[in-house]
Amino acid sequence: MHNMLYLLLYAVLGLGVASLLFRVGVAARTYFRLKDKMLVTCPETHEAAAVEVDATRAAEQSILGEPHLRLSECSRWPERQGCGQECLSQIEATPEDCLVRTVVARWYAGKACAYCGKAIGGIDWLGGLRPALLDPDRKTVQWDQIRPEKLPEVFSKYAAVCWNCHITETFRREHPELVVERPWRKAS
Repeated sequence: MHNMLYLLLYAVLGLGVASLLFRVGVAARTYFRLKDKMLVTCPETHEAAAVEVDATRAAEQSILGEPHLRLSECSRWPERQGCGQECLSQIEATPEDCLVRTVVARWYAGKACAYCGKAIGGIDWLGGLRPALLDPDRKTVQWDQIRPEKLPEVFSKYAAVCWNCHITETFRREHPELVVERPWRKAS
């Protein structure tokens, strides 16, 4: 009789722990899905806005059920801080599509370097060897030096540049006294 009681107790405890671990997993996924900067179209101004969701609060709420998303930052604040945050519907519908890194990766996909012509390929998010942009004045700049809400506009006017050409052109621009231009000769 006691053995059966202990077995039932262990089964209930096991189910409780499994349920808790499942909910913690849901909270972790929610946090990591929402923690990065996102781009949305402001419903009020119809312009791009860079926002951050309060990912910690959303993760905490997801332990008990469906989280209620709120912004913790917006590039339109403090001027428009009292808005109704209707832009959250874009994030709720497709959070992955709103991530800045997704927008950037999609823009570079299939593009070739404006200097060397090599395909840009996938972006190395961890290694730091990220492609850059060539502005209309022929100056290279890394895309992460541009305010995220300006990226859609910049992407329409700039060209893609691979990491190697960006470094070469930056060195050429910053240290012209150390650069010797030699015409390329075809091997015989």
